[in-house]
Amino acid sequence: MLLGEFHKNYNFPDQHGHFGAYGGVFVSETLIHALDELKDAYNFYRKDQSFINEFEKELKYFVGRPSPIYFAERLTNEIGGAKIYFKREDLNHTGAHKINNTVGQALLAKHMGKKRIIAETGAGQHGVASATVAAKYDMECIVFMGEEDVVRQKPNVDRMKLLGAKVVPVSSGSKTLKDALNEAMRDWVTNVDDTFYIIGTVAGPHPYPMIVRDFNSIVGKEVLSQFQEVGGTKYPDFIVACVGGGSNALGIFYPFIDNKDVQLIGVEAGGDGINTGKHASTLCAGKKGVLHGNRTYILQDNDGQIIETHSISAGLDYPGVGPEHSYLKDTGKAKYFSINDDQALDAFEKTCRLEGIIPALETSHAIAYAIQLASKSGKEKSILINLSGRGDKDMDTVFKYKEQFK
Repeated sequence: MLLGEFHKNYNFPDQHGHFGAYGGVFVSETLIHALDELKDAYNFYRKDQSFINEFEKELKYFVGRPSPIYFAERLTNEIGGAKIYFKREDLNHTGAHKINNTVGQALLAKHMGKKRIIAETGAGQHGVASATVAAKYDMECIVFMGEEDVVRQKPNVDRMKLLGAKVVPVSSGSKTLKDALNEAMRDWVTNVDDTFYIIGTVAGPHPYPMIVRDFNSIVGKEVLSQFQEVGGTKYPDFIVACVGGGSNALGIFYPFIDNKDVQLIGVEAGGDGINTGKHASTLCAGKKGVLHGNRTYILQDNDGQIIETHSISAGLDYPGVGPEHSYLKDTGKAKYFSINDDQALDAFEKTCRLEGIIPALETSHAIAYAIQLASKSGKEKSILINLSGRGDKDMDTVFKYKEQFK
C-alpha cells in the first residue's frame, strides 16, 4: 500500500498537481528543478517499504502515536445534544499535529542528502516541530516567523531557540504567517541546492499539498480503527477541524472523503466578524486566485492585492488555504464555516474548565462550532473534533484579550 493511499474513486491531485481547478505550480524557474527533484523522491519513497517502516517507527516511538480518542463527557452534558469526542493530537510530542508532517519531510530530506532545512511558522507549532526534527537528525534549521507572531507566541520562539534553530523575524507586510512564508520561499530560491523547505501546511506548489496531506493522514487512518471502541458506532456522524492553511483538517478528513456517512466540516477564523473585514475566512469570503505557488481561494481586494487578515489565533491568520480544501468546498465533499474571536475564546474557557484540557486557540474555533452543532443535533449523533494542539503557547494572548474587554 502506498503512503497516504485510501481511495479507489478519489485520485487527487492529478499528475500535474491539480485538484480540479486548484493547485498546480506557479513559481519561478529557479525552483522548478527542486520541485521536480522533491516530487521524484517522494514518489519513490512513498512506495518504499523500508521508508514507510522508518516513518511509522518514528511516529510510534518518537511522536507517541497513536493519539487517543477521548469522550468529552462534561462538555457533552453541558451542551445537552450530540456526543462530543476529541482526537487528542495535543498529546503528541511537541504538542500538536505538526510533528507528523515534519518527521516525514525530515526523513525525505535525510534520504535526499539535504543538511539544511527551512520552515515558516505562525503559531510556532510547526516551527517547534521543524526545530525538533532538525535536532534529532542533525540538521541546520532556520525558521521564518512574522514579527507580530514572534511577540504573541513567545513560548514557542523560546522552544525553537532551545532546540538549536535560528528564528528569523519577518517585518514585511502584516508581519504574520503569509509574510513568513514569503521569506521562506525567497530563502529557498537562494539556497536551493543544499536546502530542504519543510512547508507546514497543505498549501504551496505541487507536490507539497499532497506530501503534507499524506504524512498527516495518519490522524484519520487511526480514527478508522479507533472510533468504534470509544463511540459505539463505526464512524462519527461529523468530523470537525479548524482550517488556516488546512493541514490538520485534511489529515483527519482525507481517509473519509468518499464516506457518505460522515459529514466533514472545516472551521475558519472569523476574527471580529466577516462583515467587519477583519477576519481570515478564506473559503467563506474569498475569491479564486494564486498565492504561494498554487491556485486556490484567497482573500484579495478588487485589484487582486492580498488583504491583511486578522484572528486571535496566529495559526489561522492566513489569507489563503490549501488547494484541496478549495476543491472539497466546490464539490460539496466538505462544508466550511467561520467562528469569531470571542466565540473561540468562550470555547477555549469551556474546554479548560469542563474537561481539564487547555486547547490551542486554533482548535478552539473547531470546538466552538462543534458546540453549536451539538446543541442542534440529537443525542444519538456523534461529533469528533480534531484537537490539533495544546494551548500553553496562547496564555499571553488569552489574558491580554480578556484584559482588553473587561
